Amino acid sequence: MTRAEIGKRVSELRTLHNYSREMLAEKAGISSKFLYEVERGRKGLSADSLLKISKTLSCSCDYILTGETPEKEPYDKAVHLLGGFEEKDMALVIKILALMREMCED
Repeated sequence: MTRAEIGKRVSELRTLHNYSREMLAEKAGISSKFLYEVERGRKGLSADSLLKISKTLSCSCDYILTGETPEKEPYDKAVHLLGGFEEKDMALVIKILALMREMCED
């Protein structure tokens, strides 16, 4: 676990969430300059910063540090994605998920 590897994972997760560096920094309560330094592997993360970033990116601290995905993480990602839908769209989302479940059971 090097600073460069940690920074690369943070950058990849940020991109996956379609966050600019400034957006992630603001949401996590850290400076964008600090985030830039982390992503470039120039600075390490305190426990507090790691927790803020992992919560904002809906991933585990373990994943940021080691690249290993705990079994619960796919569920966390699904919940995060579902949270992005407006209430008026949830009935359709539920129907789509039910259809997908049926397809997987066949």
